[in-house]
Amino acid sequence: MRVVVTEFMDEEALAAFESGLSVTYDPSLVDDRGATLAAVGEADAVIVRNRTRIDRELLDAAPKLRAVGRLGVGLDNIDLDACRTRAIAVLPATGANTLSVAEYVIGATMALVRGSFAARDEMVAGLWPRNALGRGGEVSGRVMGLLGLGGIAQAVAERARALGMTLAAHDPFLPEDHPAWAGVGRCGFEDLLGRADVLSLHVPLTEGTRGLLGADALARMKPGAILVNTARGGIVDEAALVAALTSGALGGAALDVFATEPLTAEAGALFRNCPNLILTPHIAGVTGEGNTRVSHLTVENVRRALAGD
Repeated sequence: MRVVVTEFMDEEALAAFESGLSVTYDPSLVDDRGATLAAVGEADAVIVRNRTRIDRELLDAAPKLRAVGRLGVGLDNIDLDACRTRAIAVLPATGANTLSVAEYVIGATMALVRGSFAARDEMVAGLWPRNALGRGGEVSGRVMGLLGLGGIAQAVAERARALGMTLAAHDPFLPEDHPAWAGVGRCGFEDLLGRADVLSLHVPLTEGTRGLLGADALARMKPGAILVNTARGGIVDEAALVAALTSGALGGAALDVFATEPLTAEAGALFRNCPNLILTPHIAGVTGEGNTRVSHLTVENVRRALAGD
């Protein structure tokens, strides 16, 4: 049997595959579609992150494919209907990077609320901006709003609560009697926008969530609020967000995901000179520890699928 890995992972995890199974580990494949299609021709399984498109073209090029291991949890790059038709198992690494994402959300929140961690150039220049930066805030006592209350949002809630934050969330798909609601204010989408001092997004990208945080929704947010998006690009109208930050209507934002990924120079130009904005390249769930957990779980998921367990 043959496994093809098209994006980076912890290579040591691959040792868990049984001897006799052929593994092609080539993270450069994600940037060469033709080479990817050629590589999967004899593959029984592929392992990907979020950039490799598992669509009908790739599935047609991989007639033996039985399993898709996802190094993460988002599945918008995978044609689930086509995989279901072919009886191909789609295997996300559920829970393995939860801690990494939750810590990113809390870290970004604290940095943006405090507003004092981007002063290196001024400090080195001898400007000593103590008065300007001494007006930053504390997260304790603020409302952490969670759009979606799945596993990652629950981990964020646990850490936000420990910091003295009040919790509010909107998730129409989570049953009212679910234990995750304990200590979390349950509210509608519009109410959440108006209540949250920090709004953290934890929903998938679907036709229902695409553009959900557009100009109208952003205008309904509390003045000076913080937005953190570690979910998926496309949920937030990026131009509208830049306008809200530039006008001062919002106090700051952290974006780890974008409508265009990788973010090109052309797409990135939108964010040039935008104040109080943290931009990172889809790495909220990628830490050394998280990558190890994700990689080992994905290998185990694929191993079991190929073994028929």
